[in-house]
Amino acid sequence: MVFGIIKIKELKEHEEIRPEYLEELKNQIEQDGFLKDPIIVDKNTKIILDGHHRYKSLKQLGYSKIAAYFVDYNSSEIKVQSWRKGEIVTKEDVIKAGLTGDKFPPKTSRHIIPNRPINLHIPLKELV
Repeated sequence: MVFGIIKIKELKEHEEIRPEYLEELKNQIEQDGFLKDPIIVDKNTKIILDGHHRYKSLKQLGYSKIAAYFVDYNSSEIKVQSWRKGEIVTKEDVIKAGLTGDKFPPKTSRHIIPNRPINLHIPLKELV
């Protein structure tokens, strides 16, 4: 994994967000003055694997950049499953959704990423 700051406009979404949670998160980020956790992005396609709500929050708040950890989505260490019982989601499905813009409903994919960074507290002033 490699940490970096990326322009929001370079990223691709593969999943919709929950509007009610988006508002709550936007308020929390503004109140805190920092982004608690970086998003997780495939380094090859720039598809967001985890952090759609953080991405949308910063975008709507007018920030041009976001903190991200870049991973190799082809790595066998990274797994994907569905939050929904009985539904199957593959890495190929995620890539297709991200590249075509035909996004999944909210909370469809759940990525298992070993050693994912948490609680980094990136100041918002670094993301302008």
